[in-house]
Amino acid sequence: QVRLVESGGGLVQAGGSLRLSCAASGRTLDTKSTGWVRQAPGKEREFVASISSSGRTTYYSPFLGGRFTISRDHAKDTVSLQMDMLKPEDTAVYYCADSLLGVATRVGEFDYWGRGTQVTVSS
Repeated sequence: QVRLVESGGGLVQAGGSLRLSCAASGRTLDTKSTGWVRQAPGKEREFVASISSSGRTTYYSPFLGGRFTISRDHAKDTVSLQMDMLKPEDTAVYYCADSLLGVATRVGEFDYWGRGTQVTVSS
């Protein structure tokens, strides 16, 4: 059973940075990609970014404007999301998720989910 645990969330002022990490256990070679999805209060979950299991392919939601960077550390089996120039509208619970289908680019393409970590950006 795949288990994903997020860390690194917190409170930050607008314009600041945070780095989220996702630690995994129980992964198999069936996992094709890992990504980040966020959910703001009262809104649906939305895709943020994903990275292939090899780390060679990445996808980002166009609303990010190049402010976030996803990366993978194979030695530690972790996936990180570096978030810079944060805005109040980035406030949400951020979830790490694995996909068995391919390099996921939509929320519905993920199969395993972590419990999420809260990111709050103050203005």
